[in-house]
Amino acid sequence: MSANLHPLIVIAGPTGSGKSRLGIAIARQVKGEIVNCDSLQIYAGFDIGTAKTPPVERANIQHHLFDVLQPHQVYSAGEYSRDARNILRAICSRGHLPVVVGGTGFYLRALLSGLPPLPQRDTNLRARLLLRETRRPGSLHRLLSRLEPAAAGRIHANDVQKVTRALEIRLLTKNALPASAVAPPLAGFRVIKIGLNPDRAALNARLDARVEDMFRCGLLDEVGGLLAADASGAEKPFESLGYKQALRHLRGAMTVHEAIASTQLETRQYAKRQLTWFRRDPEIFWIQDFGDSPGSLVLALAHIEKGRG
Repeated sequence: MSANLHPLIVIAGPTGSGKSRLGIAIARQVKGEIVNCDSLQIYAGFDIGTAKTPPVERANIQHHLFDVLQPHQVYSAGEYSRDARNILRAICSRGHLPVVVGGTGFYLRALLSGLPPLPQRDTNLRARLLLRETRRPGSLHRLLSRLEPAAAGRIHANDVQKVTRALEIRLLTKNALPASAVAPPLAGFRVIKIGLNPDRAALNARLDARVEDMFRCGLLDEVGGLLAADASGAEKPFESLGYKQALRHLRGAMTVHEAIASTQLETRQYAKRQLTWFRRDPEIFWIQDFGDSPGSLVLALAHIEKGRG
């Protein structure tokens, strides 16, 4: 590889695997800066339920793309790719190494591989689609399955935002979704990908305990505070794990025990889907442990040194 390429470190893996801890530990060793690749940690005020690393624990490492959006703001993978690419270039201009950390696979793919040119959002069309979904839950995914079976297979039926966007593109262009091959990939970087894949039973136990800690340590108060600050509960972040259950509990639709159990189940399922997504990438160097294990840092640094040439 060309010596002119800037090293770019990526830490991926399922939720709860310790990506943030490993990312900070690596950044301390390589003069790095953290770039968030989690679609929820980008929102201000959504801290406990997203397991966002508190500023006091960031070891004076510069963190980017955290707390930059308000709940009502909509943010696409394309916008993330644009913003993150600008930040990567700025980090390199300071002589530092960018360390991209997070489990949102679609954001990571948009950053590294790019996205094809797509039409702008159509507010009226989106409103009609969302009204249809409200009246008949699941109807948008069924419609997408008829129009774009391949796209429907990649998008979970519960991810209404992605389903809506895929339908919007299909209906506006009247063509199949454009192939990713026409997208401009990230240029100028030597990408070093590291994945965390701890034992499944140990990960599930950690996830279950983390959910209990979230509810015990103020998740309900956090959601109540967001609602008191003029959030309606219909914003995108409230569709996420933990927040939608906390919201339902506060509105009397769930007991707190039901909310915890539901969050635990869906979090375990989400972790499994994340692993399935990342395992498709043959370039990822897998570490079979949690990111806060000392051995994981040793393995990661050795792989980074090898990748830097």
